[in-house]
Amino acid sequence: MTVLKRFLFIVILCFATNAFAADPFSDLTAKQMIVKDAETGQVLYERNPRQKMPTSSMSKVMTMYMVFDALEKGDIKLSDTFHVSEKAWAMGGSKMFVKVGDSVKVEDLIKGVIIQSGNDATIVLAEGLAGSEEAFAQAMNAKAEEIGLTHSHFVNASGWPDPDHYSSAADLELLAEHVIRDFPEFYKYFSIHSFEYNKINQRNRNPLLFRTDLNVDGLKTGHTEIGGYGLMASGTKNDRRVIMVMNGMESNVARAKETASVMSWALNGFDNETLLASNQVIADAKVLYGNRKIVPLSVAKDFVVTMPKLNKSATKIDVSYKEPIIAPIKAGDELGTLTVTFGDGQKAETPLVAMAPIKKSNVIVRFFAGLGYRLSGGV
Repeated sequence: MTVLKRFLFIVILCFATNAFAADPFSDLTAKQMIVKDAETGQVLYERNPRQKMPTSSMSKVMTMYMVFDALEKGDIKLSDTFHVSEKAWAMGGSKMFVKVGDSVKVEDLIKGVIIQSGNDATIVLAEGLAGSEEAFAQAMNAKAEEIGLTHSHFVNASGWPDPDHYSSAADLELLAEHVIRDFPEFYKYFSIHSFEYNKINQRNRNPLLFRTDLNVDGLKTGHTEIGGYGLMASGTKNDRRVIMVMNGMESNVARAKETASVMSWALNGFDNETLLASNQVIADAKVLYGNRKIVPLSVAKDFVVTMPKLNKSATKIDVSYKEPIIAPIKAGDELGTLTVTFGDGQKAETPLVAMAPIKKSNVIVRFFAGLGYRLSGGV
């Protein structure tokens, strides 16, 4: 019988109080939140991360994903122009102030959406890409499903309030990850401070872009009466990138203050440390029917974890795999799981892989190996 083998060891990083013993942001007005380290994927803080919520103009990041995707595929170019329809020109809310009947460059429309949060520019792009905003919303939903946004549904391109238009903080964080990772050449637009169009200069509404103490380079604000004030943001420090989504704040002032506090905490309060190296043997698993009886297991790549700087606590590492492992085995085959449990109870997992190939032994050796295994209680 194949046996699930598990063992546990503890890495003592420092004797200290758990950094997450108390909620550090219990006084914030944000209703939905998630803060994540982009490299390790660890969630540093969350509050109702999968709760259905209006996304307001933060939906425009999904629209930008669609535009960037079309640019990368060569379907459109930055120098292409799109026609401004009556619908786009008449759209309410925040505006880029395009004129009906004009032809506007795609690059200007991108800036108008990201920097000025122009609902008019958003509709111009949607109609230019899909023929209608309704068709574009259908394409948004298909793309959202493709990239793993499981708690989102879009009915328009701008985030205009609609009961069937929603997302979650976790989905928007994942969307931000995809934009940053999939389109690094276009992500730069999110860090532009201001943009002038039609002789009207407008300043980017992301308050964190203008904080000299925070190296924030995106992404997008949002606000509706129903949803409150929101912000998708990302910043870097010492080669660490943090992605944050906060929504449901009570005012523009609260948004600026609360998001700055959380971003500063996430950037300054943690370090990424290599807990296990890829060339480090984690376990030796028994092999059946192979030319070697043992296969060493390790992590596929250096296992980096995000730890609080001042309050590091004992970290539990749980290793599990089924043995014996049947030959043949290729180097890099996933054969088990390593699970790290942090002081706050959160977990991170990574596969355990074979460090060396194991060939199948000859027929005679396999016969006696199988016989011995069955006599010892195996099946």
